[in-house]
Amino acid sequence: MRNLGILWILYGLLRLIGAVGVFLYSGTLTLMWGALLTRVPNPFALMNLFQGLLVFVIILSIVAGVVCMIAGLNLMSNKGSARTLGLVAAFFGLTNGPLGIALGAFTLLFLTRPNARTA
Repeated sequence: MRNLGILWILYGLLRLIGAVGVFLYSGTLTLMWGALLTRVPNPFALMNLFQGLLVFVIILSIVAGVVCMIAGLNLMSNKGSARTLGLVAAFFGLTNGPLGIALGAFTLLFLTRPNARTA
């Protein structure tokens, strides 16, 4: 459980760094998206949708990063809520890229076993 907790803490830090990266480069991302919208009938609606998506991605990454770090700390200390928070972190991990999918799938398989040791 300790190694799994360490991996979740590191993954939580990566999610927070990713949120900061999206926030810092949101102007560049918006400019690049706007360059693609030159030939669509209503570019302003799509631009507003893109801005909303950026805000959603930033909020999701921050929430997922915090939950993953808390779950990692609980998994390392074998607290009673470690299994529940580990499962929540696993579902958040499934929402982001290959590393999150691999860690989330492994955690789901590990924590849903009948003989999983959490406390």
